[in-house]
Amino acid sequence: MSDGNSMPPYNDLIGDILKSHAKEGGMENLKGQGKPLPKEYFSGDTYQHFQRIAKDAGYKPHWLKLQHEIRDELHAISRLQAENIGVDLQNRVIGLNQKIDEHNKHCPPPMLKGRVTVESIERAKEFWK
Repeated sequence: MSDGNSMPPYNDLIGDILKSHAKEGGMENLKGQGKPLPKEYFSGDTYQHFQRIAKDAGYKPHWLKLQHEIRDELHAISRLQAENIGVDLQNRVIGLNQKIDEHNKHCPPPMLKGRVTVESIERAKEFWK
């Protein structure tokens, strides 16, 4: 029986992922390899550093990718509506609203957006620029 003072074994998930990636050769020829990190990476908040490094690496959060997809879909629906093409716009709007719901689950609170209807497509395009 164990005593109450023992700690559970330390599990470094990120470290394990990086080691696995390195074994597969994924850490070779990285951009900036062998160069010193900029001094700004060592000052300020750790979270801000993560955001800056992720942005520099081209990472986009899931909600931002969804935002771009929603914007593009709004423009596509608007074009179909303007051209009076016999497409079921209501089904496309239903799918679009599912993406909006997913976006709202992951985005920062100030970025929350409302659902759209076939009638509100043109107004919604302004909110999703």
